[in-house]
Parts: sequence; structure tokens; C-alpha cells
Amino acid sequence: MSRIRLRSIARPHLTRRGVALVVVGVVLVGVSLWFDLRDILLLAFVGLAMPLVAAVFVMLRRPSLAVQRTFSPAVVSAGEATTVALVVANRSRRTLDGAHWRDQSPDGTIGPPPALLPALGPYESVMPSGDDRVKVEYRLRMPRRGVYPVGPLRIGVADPFGLAGIERETGAAHEVVVTPRVTPLADALATAASIDGVVHGLQRRTHPNSDELIAREYRYGDPLRRVNWPATARRGELMVREEEQRGDPEARILIDLPGDGRHGLAVHRERDGEADERVELAMEVAASIGVHLLASGFRVRCTSVVDPEQGIVPTAPLGGEYRMPGGEHLLLEDLARVNPGRRREGGRHGQGRSTTGDDHDSPGEVRTRNRNAREPGFAVLVDPDPADAAALVALRPGFEPAIAFATASVSSAVRRMLEEADWTVVGVRRAVEIGAAWSAVGATSAGAHDAS
Repeated sequence: MSRIRLRSIARPHLTRRGVALVVVGVVLVGVSLWFDLRDILLLAFVGLAMPLVAAVFVMLRRPSLAVQRTFSPAVVSAGEATTVALVVANRSRRTLDGAHWRDQSPDGTIGPPPALLPALGPYESVMPSGDDRVKVEYRLRMPRRGVYPVGPLRIGVADPFGLAGIERETGAAHEVVVTPRVTPLADALATAASIDGVVHGLQRRTHPNSDELIAREYRYGDPLRRVNWPATARRGELMVREEEQRGDPEARILIDLPGDGRHGLAVHRERDGEADERVELAMEVAASIGVHLLASGFRVRCTSVVDPEQGIVPTAPLGGEYRMPGGEHLLLEDLARVNPGRRREGGRHGQGRSTTGDDHDSPGEVRTRNRNAREPGFAVLVDPDPADAAALVALRPGFEPAIAFATASVSSAVRRMLEEADWTVVGVRRAVEIGAAWSAVGATSAGAHDAS
């Protein structure tokens, strides 16, 4: 339940009836002074005083309301609608009737028009009568990805004669999360992605009883059935088998955004339209790939090109790592919070390195230096500069396959740098091309893998 106290968002204003009464009062004052008609002067003062008294009345009249707002669904995909349900409860001892309500809608959306609020009876704490609360609903279409504040509720009240009114806001705004659209992807890339270390991980998941064995020195308490006799003969000391920790196959998604994306609520305010469309396309590409990989059994890490060891948003769990079950919902909600921000001081890459690794490690060595297996890498590019391309080139040895989905704004020089580093670069200009681009790259990568 939101706050009960109402706040004025505007000064009292006169209605058309109140303005007309003021005009009539002024005219009567002029007529009475011109013709010396004191009886008319009294009517003129009444006409001028009544709107003033009405304005004071609505200013002092402060309804006490409590507002509860729910969304169904609470997380909606871009382009879809959610149902907003408002439960307005009267917390005053007086009846509230004749009030109008309207909910403040986010920028870029069309909210409900002002409507009459049903009469609310007086609040009864001992035996509620049931008429001191009312429920209203409306549909709100969310055209774009982001996190939008909906509310607060605006209540308009007027005096009994309809001469003056005031609009107050009650309650607080509530967030509705709008995730990127997800394009269903075919399994065309499964063959290309299931190579080297990835197929090794898939085999371990498919055959959990086929243990990955590592020989180590015998320790007191180790069971004799785990003695590795061939390793003991080679080393000349007692060696035992140790199971390698099993895990799901990993895949990486790297996202490049103008100004290094960071999360925020005002996602769609004061943004360049062209850049905005490219960012939304990149978010749809990343969301489609991430959901597809998670459904295929991969553990997905979604990071930025600027900082490949930190999640795409600061609130991302485990450095941007997602796994099933439930990982697709977390990934989509985090992508909804990505906001292209300003470039950091001292350059875009001055603070891009993660503090979790050693300073002398290269980006490609942070996650791959302790293992021979390589993971599939997918880069989603919006407006990369040569420094971004150099970072992706450094990360290339840790990925197989390495595929970059580039929007129309990616320069030919960046494309050439990535292709020379053995990245497969595919262009995506519109959202309808995501599925075809994925299938085409999968067929190409599978053909190259079969040829090798």
C-alpha cells in the first residue's frame, strides 16, 4: 500500500463556471460604479468572492487516500500491453464523491483519460462497510524496452458549485519492466557451437557417469578403490583418481553500446532516435541469443565489451552469469535495464578493466588461462571504435566459434579488424533479420567445421 498523504501538484484553478462568474462580477462592478447602483455592487462582490472562497475550499480539502497498484503481467515484452489495477481506499471520516482520477503514464505511452472516481464512503476501522474502497483498471501498451515508472495517481477535486478545482497526487510510482522482444532461433548453430571444449561439456552432461579423471597424490583417508595404478607406475608414488567438477557448457555474449551502457530508469528520455533504434535492435539480438542458449543447456555470461568481466548491469548476478532454471527471466530483466549512458571520464576504456583479475592479464586470459576448452562467443555491436575492436581481437583465442552481429553503423574498418582476427561478422539491420542471420551463420560455421 502506498503513502496516504496527498501532495498538491498544481495551484487551485477556476473552472469555466468560476471564470464566468468572475467576469460577470467585474462587469457588475463597472456598471454599479458607472450608474451608481449600489444594489448591483453587492451582487458583484458576491460574484467575485464566491470563486475565491471555492479556491480556498478545494485547497483546504485534503482527501486521505491509500493506493495499491499492481501490474498483470508485471514483466511485459516490448510492444505488448499490461493491465494496471488500482485499488483506491478512503482513509478519511468523510465521504469522497465527485472526484476525478488519472494515472501518470510514462513518456511515449498513452495513459487513461481522466475519469470519474466512484464515490468512496467514510473509513470504518472496526466494521468496514465495504464501500470505502474501489478498484479501477486500464490497459497500458508498452512500445519500447526499459524500466518505466507508472504513477503517481492524480486525484482532481472541486467545490460543490464547480467553481474551482485542484489536482493532487497520491501514492508513489511503481516500476514496470519491459523486456526486449525475443526472436525464436533455429538449432542451426548447435553444430558449430558444440566443438572443442563445448562438446566436451555437453558429453559430461549427457553421460554423467563418465567421470573426468585427474590423478593426484594419495592423501590419508582416500579409498583404495580410487587408486590410479597406471599413474602410480609412471610417477613412482601412490596416485588416486579425482573427479573433475562437472558443469554446464558455457557461452559468452558481449554487448557494445554507445557510451558504455549502464542501467537506469529514464531509459528513453532525450535520446537520439537513430541511436535508439540501433540499441533496441542490439538488445533484441542479445536477448534472442541468450534465451536460445539457455534453453539449449548453456550457462551464459552476458558482459560488455568495455569490461568483459563485469555484468552488463551492476545488479547482474555473478558477474552477468545466467543458468537454467529461471536464467532467461533474469537475463531479460537485466537487458531491460541497460541504458546507453555517457562516456566515462578519461576515455571510454580508461576504467573498463575489471578489478577482479591481475593487472598484467590480457582480456582474453582472464577467463580462459586455466582451461584448454574454448567457449562460444557472440558479440553484439552497435557503435564500436577501434579500441573495442582491439578488445574483441584479444578475446578471440578464448572463443570458438566467435561470431559478431553488427548493426548498420559498424564501420568497415572495425569489420575488417574482426574478420582478420577470425571473427565471423554478420550484419543485422532490422529485427526481422535476426532469425535468418542466426541460421546463415550456423550453416556457414557448420560447413567450415565439417570441412576441417
